[in-house]
Amino acid sequence: MKTARRQPSSRPAPAGVHAKACPAGATLERELRPSRLRGRSHFGAAKARELAKLRARLAEAEETLRAIRTGEVDAVVVAGKQGPQVFSLQGAEHEYRVLIECMNEGAMTLTADRTILYANQCFARMVRCPLEQVIGNSFRRFLSVKDWATLLPLMKRTGRSGSKMQVLLNGGNGSQMPAQISIRPLARNGVNCASTGMVVTDMTEARRNEEMMRALSRRLVQAQEAERGRLALELHDHITQLLCAILVRSQALADQLSARDGPSKREALNLRKMLGRTAEEVERISRNLRPSVLDELGLVPVMRDTSTEFAERTGLTLTLACGHLTARLPADTELTLYRILQEALKNVEKHARARHVAVRLTQRGDFVQLAINDDGIGFDPDHRSARRKGKGGLGLLSMRERATYVGGALKVKSVLGEGTTIRAEIPLIDSTLLGGGRSRANRVRRTKY
Repeated sequence: MKTARRQPSSRPAPAGVHAKACPAGATLERELRPSRLRGRSHFGAAKARELAKLRARLAEAEETLRAIRTGEVDAVVVAGKQGPQVFSLQGAEHEYRVLIECMNEGAMTLTADRTILYANQCFARMVRCPLEQVIGNSFRRFLSVKDWATLLPLMKRTGRSGSKMQVLLNGGNGSQMPAQISIRPLARNGVNCASTGMVVTDMTEARRNEEMMRALSRRLVQAQEAERGRLALELHDHITQLLCAILVRSQALADQLSARDGPSKREALNLRKMLGRTAEEVERISRNLRPSVLDELGLVPVMRDTSTEFAERTGLTLTLACGHLTARLPADTELTLYRILQEALKNVEKHARARHVAVRLTQRGDFVQLAINDDGIGFDPDHRSARRKGKGGLGLLSMRERATYVGGALKVKSVLGEGTTIRAEIPLIDSTLLGGGRSRANRVRRTKY
């Protein structure tokens, strides 16, 4: 370090100034003392200001590091000589953030008060709102009152495995979109941290495919019923008529035989009885394919005939209770309920090992309900082996499809060892709205033998 030293002056003292004798250097010390004090004061204040600036920058850096560690920021803005520069964080979670932003599903995190803390661009497109208007808003804004009331208790009781529900999302332009929400609780590391994670799936295409499948199923059922009607008509008008002709000829042949032709006459009479039973069986098959009583008289008479025939054929006790119906049911509703009764009784006969069956038809407001209960061995509707054996397979599936076809629903309740209850509930709507109606070609005349 360089140090400047002042040299003694050789100039004489000014006139009128009398110099006193003093130690060497005493005059120079008196001159320099005030300037040194002023320099020390300025240096201390500047150093204090610099120290305060350093402390502020240190606190700011510590806060930035804390925000980065807790995931509160995605980028850091640094002010430099070339102006502010943005540095994106490329930490361990960057790949996951890119994945969430690029996925075709909506993703969100909610706080405890259901405020949207984070949402990706896909969800913003679903609700047709800018992302800035989505984040920080309440999730309630995008749901109907009914869906919100259903979602709240579901979120409260959601366990580690999560839960799902289907809702209608309200868009910013007034549109609605069907969606499925997958809910999962998140670990909370702070007061304002996310407590719930959600994945939102657009169900528009799935609903469209579902409607197409229902329309296809409806057309298949209609084609099946038309084919059944055609086959029933063929059996009645051709096969049954031929059997009747053979039956008459066999009776004439038996009458022509005398008492001396005892064995031949007995054989002819036995042949006539067999032909009579065959004609009755063909008639029963034709009636099950398309009962004319259903078209002519309605559901209740055909239920009585079916119940009587079932009890006589199987030996089981069947109780039928039909409540008062305010009016004739639509054709599709009558046919659906009849087919459900047919399938349920067939399952009872094949699998239930029941002794008693109870059938009840009632009308409650704008709904008609059919219940079939048996005291058989029961089964597990969700068990795969039961479906493979046919107890919960195509029979139940067919009944459900038929109930759905007319806008209704079918419920099955069964307990092993305690029997089975099948309940179908169908709204009373005009069958013409669903493409129904009675076809005159399917009305078959019946003949008693």
